Amino acid sequence: MRLCDRHGCDSSGNCPAPKSPNSPERWYFCAEHAAEYNRNWDYFQGLDAEEAAKREADERRDASGFQGSGYYGWGGPGDGCRSRDEMRALGVLELESEADFEAVKKSWRRLAKENHPDVKPGDAEAAVRFQTIQAAYEVLKTAEERREWRPE
Repeated sequence: MRLCDRHGCDSSGNCPAPKSPNSPERWYFCAEHAAEYNRNWDYFQGLDAEEAAKREADERRDASGFQGSGYYGWGGPGDGCRSRDEMRALGVLELESEADFEAVKKSWRRLAKENHPDVKPGDAEAAVRFQTIQAAYEVLKTAEERREWRPE
């Protein structure tokens, strides 16, 4: 078993990290120290602006297939812009398939207030309905964030 390379740490070091850019040598950290190391990592350290721009362009070119593949999601009913899970979530929130995210938020707030366990204590059906509403909102929120992130 390899130990964490961080001084004084006795945890297993199963997370490799480069000692410097373009170096085959690696540090081996535990998950906690790997997170700390990565938080301060500068991938472009020691490069001038031109070299950094070239490396970034090369990385983007090499990974462009992965980035572009995000466009193709799981097919579902409707016009193809929403997945089957999103359509189910819209149904739970009592919305039409073309509802925008503002309508989703309004419906979620309204239904959550009506079915919240503090409003209806002891009502098991309302508690299950509340959890269903929360899960539906999370599905739609994640989908909205994914759409905002997707490059056009």
